[in-house]
Amino acid sequence: MVKYLISSVESAEMLGGFIVNKDIIIIGGGVVGCAVARLLSRYEADVALLEGGSDVAEGASKANSGIVHAGFDAKPGTLKAKLNVEGAKLYPALCAEVDAPYGQPGAMVLAFSEEERAHIETLYEQGVQNGVPGLRVIEREEILSLEPNVNPDVVCALLAPTSGLTSPYELTCALADHAAVNGVDFHMNAFVTAIRRETDGYALQTSKGEMRARIIVNCAGVNSAKLHNMLSENKLTIIPRKGEYYLLDHTKPPMFTMTMFQTPTKMGKGVLVSPTVHGNLLLGPSAIDVEDATAVETTAQALKLVSDAARKTWPRENLRTVITTFAGVRAHEENGDFVIGSIPGMPGAYETVGIESPGLTSAPAIAEMLVEQIAQENGLKAKAEWKPAPKREKPFYAMTLEERVAVVKRNPEYGSLVCRCEQVTEAEIRAAIRRPVGARTIDAVKRRTRAGMGRCQGGFCSPRVLQILSEELHIAPTEVTKCGGRSNLLVGAIADAVGKEEGYDA
Repeated sequence: MVKYLISSVESAEMLGGFIVNKDIIIIGGGVVGCAVARLLSRYEADVALLEGGSDVAEGASKANSGIVHAGFDAKPGTLKAKLNVEGAKLYPALCAEVDAPYGQPGAMVLAFSEEERAHIETLYEQGVQNGVPGLRVIEREEILSLEPNVNPDVVCALLAPTSGLTSPYELTCALADHAAVNGVDFHMNAFVTAIRRETDGYALQTSKGEMRARIIVNCAGVNSAKLHNMLSENKLTIIPRKGEYYLLDHTKPPMFTMTMFQTPTKMGKGVLVSPTVHGNLLLGPSAIDVEDATAVETTAQALKLVSDAARKTWPRENLRTVITTFAGVRAHEENGDFVIGSIPGMPGAYETVGIESPGLTSAPAIAEMLVEQIAQENGLKAKAEWKPAPKREKPFYAMTLEERVAVVKRNPEYGSLVCRCEQVTEAEIRAAIRRPVGARTIDAVKRRTRAGMGRCQGGFCSPRVLQILSEELHIAPTEVTKCGGRSNLLVGAIADAVGKEEGYDA
């Protein structure tokens, strides 16, 4: 007897020949794609989002610095400069609306020589030209009074009080949920392999079969240039640029309260030392051009470069509190700026290409700019009603004792602590799976709840998370994966033993 079954929808999609017909299809479920989906859900259109991975935020949107940049670094007159500043202004209200984390601790760009001071002055002038508020050049004494753990050899710094922090994957998930409650369909594991123009729109060949739409929106990150080149004779080139990071455990008091940059290089903003919105400390990233955009493994060489560079900012660097390392790949377009808008000669085809830093910051502004163009050019009509973003329970770790007692009385599953490192309860994990765009893997649960993001990195809580996923999704424990594909946690003799115990056919 088969005790656990794959859902009927997923089964139908896996059979092949599965055809989706939509008004609009968005390709890519990163922060930009989900921001676009959310705003398009305001209109009377049948919209779908295709994501090649098993969840939203599986590319650069889960592996970046989480910084909402003030906007002083981008060259004046570029789309990066314009959309960075506009996007940063939208963040406080957006995160409050969709229930995503946000803080504004500020940032410094440090100079350790008079030569670097000249670069700081240039950044200041750029920032003023870009319209960044509150910028100041401050001297050594003020720097050390604000951040006493900074290298005392510092000469001066650019202070940017409007620089902020967010959780990029939590924001992406929240944007997706808001889009979904307003009618956007999400298709995971739907990797686009080819696009063909037809008389009434576009046909997309995907790993789940053919899908068609009158309008397509390319938000495919490191794969965005490949999709562009399928349609346009004006070719674009993405250079995958890998960045590696150290993530340190929570410390009290925190080593730094603001994001600490060094003077940037032609490869990017350089190695930073920064708190996260959840109180960890982040060191990185490196910046190495790679051929394989899927190569997100970390290397000893790159991590040593990060550590050595971070020590310039933080001489007393302590890697004994490192809990993990990770890497992400940025979509660097060879001309250095964002490419946003319609594809020339392809009516109904739109794109966002080369969305690297400050892409996270710019995402809300990118979405507003592009969706306004799509709506105007295609005569989209706004809905009479746009549902608000779904609100979630306050995280258990952030509750007072009184709040915890009350919530446990209301739902006893809050009294079952699954992840002790991050204080995540069974109730929160089940809620994450039941969200409009719910978790389907262990990593997807982690991104929505922080279960597995603590000191033990899921070493103790993963088996229970696996069990809850199995129960909620009505699938066998052996079918639960870490991150989709063939990343099953239970295999071989263990899978056989679990199968016999649970009473299903392996």
